Order: sequence, then structure tokens, then C-alpha cells
Amino acid sequence: MQQPGMLSRKLFAMAKTLIPGGVNSPVRAFRNVGGEPFFVRKAHGSRIEDVDGKTYIDYIGSWGPNILGHAPVVITNTIHEVAKSGISFGIPNPFEVEMARTIVDWVPSVEKVRMCNSGTEATMSAIRLARGFTKRDLIVKFDGCYHGHSDSLLVAAGSGALTHGEPDSAGVPKAFAEQTIVLPYNNPEALEKLFTARGEEIAAIIVESYPANAGLVFPKPGYLDLLSSITKKYGALLIFDEVMTGFRLGRAGVQGLEHLSPDLSCFGKVIGGGLPVGAFGGRADVMDMLAPVGPVYQAGTLSGNPLAMAAGLAQLRELDGARTSVRPDAPVHNGFTRLEQLGAHFDTGLRRLLTEKGVPHRLNRVGSMFCLFFTDREIVNVSDVMKQDLDFFRKFFWGCLEKGIYLAPSPYETGFISLAHTEADMDDTLTVFAEVLAGI
Repeated sequence: MQQPGMLSRKLFAMAKTLIPGGVNSPVRAFRNVGGEPFFVRKAHGSRIEDVDGKTYIDYIGSWGPNILGHAPVVITNTIHEVAKSGISFGIPNPFEVEMARTIVDWVPSVEKVRMCNSGTEATMSAIRLARGFTKRDLIVKFDGCYHGHSDSLLVAAGSGALTHGEPDSAGVPKAFAEQTIVLPYNNPEALEKLFTARGEEIAAIIVESYPANAGLVFPKPGYLDLLSSITKKYGALLIFDEVMTGFRLGRAGVQGLEHLSPDLSCFGKVIGGGLPVGAFGGRADVMDMLAPVGPVYQAGTLSGNPLAMAAGLAQLRELDGARTSVRPDAPVHNGFTRLEQLGAHFDTGLRRLLTEKGVPHRLNRVGSMFCLFFTDREIVNVSDVMKQDLDFFRKFFWGCLEKGIYLAPSPYETGFISLAHTEADMDDTLTVFAEVLAGI
């Protein structure tokens, strides 16, 4: 296990005296891999540099937002120019209108949209809106799908498919958890059994369209269609959590790939250009239940912040256009097409390497998102993810980190490729993987 450099160790020791666990988000503490985290000083393109001067090829990209890479000129210039006119107003600004227009144009299921400041705010608000619209209380979510840290959604599965959930965190009242039912993902029988018994009480299903917080898990054929049809049948709403997948897997995210129209969708990450952001939107009749025109209250002092909106717009335009400021030499004029090319290059090389080395594995990838599981079993839900070889993952993670490749410090997280990555980055990464695997 590699120890971080001296300055990182000093910073972490100080941080632990000032910040719970020394971090401001738990996964950063490296608890799933052991050891201590390093601290970043700067980043550019596909690389990050720690405070001790070591450089890494980064496959996290701030957990998804940095789809153009770190500190792309198009975004840093935009932030600089917009900040000259003000950082926050608490008053409507043109950028939030343009962002709303862009989301509505790109995502067919979204007729109106409300900005907020994080993915957690987006999902929390969508749940409240669904309850207000349907005048029902029960919410259905799936084991292994993470929708932020609001009380209604920090819920673990109960003892059976029809039981209420149990609090998954201290501080969540049992009464709150009892309004959420947690089902196994990719299990149509459990879903149909629940709706047959209690469908008239259910306000909404919320689902990560492609679950990406327990590795990267794909729905079985027809499963998302079932979610859509069963909610329509019983008068419930379907909420797609596309905080990770939205605007990363194409203009319309997973719902565009799967040709589905959820009632509500939640967004974040890419639409902020690296700044804090969230949004939720959907059917106009549902969205018009929000204050100030409807009875469902939701607000935010910094919602629609001009810096985040302008940065996000610059990023979306760059994705959708020629990308001259990111890769002047790129032969492809659409960012999503280029991301698929990069993902496919990495996918092909990694599968070949793991097969040659005889390493039990499952590699799930879609576009620029990927997750490597060290197991022979099929991955269909979080239970399968938990049964992978976690010790092998830890050794692999530390071996890669020592050689300058930064992967998620957890076997339950998704990796991200950016437009700043190149085929040479991928090939260098695969060379390191081969060296590390040879030593495990």
C-alpha cells in the first residue's frame, strides 16, 4: 500500500482535527481501500497533480462533471468573464433561462425545469413534488441506487419485498423510512408483487436509470419499460435520476438511449461545468405544482447561479459542437461520438488484457462510463457487486495509484473518461494495469 506524500499526510492529519473524518464527502477518506488520501494541488486536461508534486491520469473527473477534462479553457474563460459582472444575485439572470431552454430542447420528456444546487436537492425536490402531485406518500426505490442524502432516500431494504424500508443512516427517523419501500433492482416479480398489493398508495418510483453508485449496473432488457408501464397503470410517477448519466451519455441521457419518457428527471454534474449545480424537470402539469404557481414549496438562494449556469452552457455547447478549444486536432465534431470512441478503445484493450492474464472479471461500460468488477458472476444488482473480490480490488487500486493512475478509491464507484483523454492515455493506463496485475 502506497503512502501519500509528506505534505498530503500533514494536511490529512490537520483535516481530521477540523473536519469529521478529515473529508467533506465520505468516499474521499479511502475507507474502502485502506490507507490515507492524497490532496490535489491542481489539475489540467486528463491529469491531476497532488500537493507533493506527483501526477496521475485521472479517471474520476470530479465524479463525473468534468466531461471536457480539468480546467478546459472554454470554461475557465467563461467563469472569468461572467464573474466580472457579479458572482451571485439572488435575482433572475439570463443564463438560467438559456440553461432551461437547452435542457428542454435536449431532453424530450422535460417540458419545464427548476434549477437547484446539487443532485441531492434535485432528487429530494422531485420526491416532494411527486407526493404533492399524486397526493400519495409511498416512494419506491431500489437497493444499491443512491439518490443523495435526504432522509426519504437514505433507506435500506426491509426484511421482505413488501416491507417498509429501514433507516440507512443515524439521524433518519424510522417514520420517514417507513414511507419508502426498497426493492431489489432488476427483479420484475418483486416490483409487480408490490404494485399489485399497494399500487394505489405509491406516489413514485425513483431509479438511477443506469445505476452508477454501486459500480455500474445495467437494466435487464425490458426492465425500464416495465417501470414506465407499471407507474402509468397505477397512477404513480416515474422519476429518472440522471444526475450522473444526464448529458454524459448523449443529449438526452439514458432516456434518449432507451427511448423512454419518465414523468420527472433529475440532473446535475455536467450541466454545471464543474461548479455546484442540480436541476429537476418533467411534465408541465407536474412541474406547475411548484411554488410560486402551485402548493409544493421548493426554493434556493443560489439556484440558477450565473457562474454555474454560464459554465454549464459553455460545456454543453462544447460537447455538442466542434470542440476546438479542447482538441483542435480532433477529427470528430461531436463530443459524444468522440467519447464513445475513447470508451470503446479502452474497453477493447482492457478486455483483451484481463482475458490474457486470466483475471476473473466483468467490465460494464456505456459511452464514457465504466466499472471493472473482479468476479466471474453476472452483475445485475448490488448483491452481485458486493460479492466481487474486494481484496484483489484493493491491491489493484494501490498498484495503479503508485504508478500514476487514479481510479475511484472504492469498488462501488464508476469511472469516467473525458474529452481531454487520448488513446495514448488509454494505452499508458493499460500498460500500468498489465504491470500491476502481474504483481498481484
